[in-house]
Amino acid sequence: MGLFEKIFGRPQADKAVSGYFQTLTAYSPVFTSRAGGIYEAAETRAAIHAIATHCSKLKPHSSGPQGKRLERVLQIRMNPWQNTQQFLYRAATILECENIVFLVPVLNERGKTVGAFTALPSSCELVEGLDGKLYLRYTFSSGKKAAIEYERCGVLLKMQYKNDFFPEANDALGPTMDLIDTQRQGIENGIKNAAAVRFLARLGQSMRPEDIKAEQKRFTEANLSIDNSGGVMMVDTKYAEVKQLESKPFALDADQMTLIHKNIENYYGVNEKILRNEWDEQTWTAFYEGKIEVFALQMSLALTEMFFSDREQAAGNDIMFSANRLQFATLRDKIQTIQQLFDRGMLNRDEGREIMQMEPLPDGQGQEYYIRGEYISDAERAAIRGKKEKEDENDAGEL
Repeated sequence: MGLFEKIFGRPQADKAVSGYFQTLTAYSPVFTSRAGGIYEAAETRAAIHAIATHCSKLKPHSSGPQGKRLERVLQIRMNPWQNTQQFLYRAATILECENIVFLVPVLNERGKTVGAFTALPSSCELVEGLDGKLYLRYTFSSGKKAAIEYERCGVLLKMQYKNDFFPEANDALGPTMDLIDTQRQGIENGIKNAAAVRFLARLGQSMRPEDIKAEQKRFTEANLSIDNSGGVMMVDTKYAEVKQLESKPFALDADQMTLIHKNIENYYGVNEKILRNEWDEQTWTAFYEGKIEVFALQMSLALTEMFFSDREQAAGNDIMFSANRLQFATLRDKIQTIQQLFDRGMLNRDEGREIMQMEPLPDGQGQEYYIRGEYISDAERAAIRGKKEKEDENDAGEL
């Protein structure tokens, strides 16, 4: 039994359907993967890798009565074949390449969702079953097909415009990709051509084709082989002219290359400092809020819908993804933050140690919260006032 059967079980692609789900727009509810070439260019792959790397560092949290039992699964291994870091990295990579990623549920023997897997179909159709439910019918590059209820899947997408359910393709990046490919081919061909010394020799007399070919071979062996260590070319009077051809590769200038790179950075929402891991606190915070946080929000909503029923969600069960952004702050800011929040009961010692990238204290010693003595809550102040008033009444009664 392969991975396909373990995830989808018996294929449901031949499930009877009443046809495509009718959307509000005239666009067919069909997604087709076209973006394979985007990941093959070094410039775009670097941008996608940077985004996926930071997304993979997000930490899942599960709250609520049913949520706590899932927290260890979510934080360590999202499914039997991917740990959480791998799951998030691949999900972010597919999202940036295809503008959509499908999360399919991993079920236990009782049919309960206990994990999620990132599916990468070559196409996906939104169809309506005879039972009235919506189904996502996947077709994979292997030719296998499977259908699964839409409500059981998670869908993350971006750049959605005309289609009610699926995103636009990355056609807007096409001209930039063409320039990158043209530049690469120009440099490659220029290097190949420049590696060979080429000459144009014009004979001063008429010769038969076979004699021309023999003379060409003799001229090459005598003057252009490694045996010509002196570097001097000698020709006789049968040649009217011998001219070296110089091959100059075409290359875009620095300003044009900068424009290409800026187009890619703007399209993916990254910058040069992020790509080179040279960010400072402000740069990374802006990148997190503009790019990573959106992914975390979508992933939180998608997995909450997949793992919990409406009743369980109403009871307070949910899944959230967060990042310890203080880890990227300067040492001075870290110390000030810990000092300000620790004595107000907002951080415990383990959380402060995490900010400093230190291991937690053993045996839960760092889990206790502390508050400075001069700070008391309104409830405590009211209790103290009530206690004092009661003591005053007792004293008055005794008198």
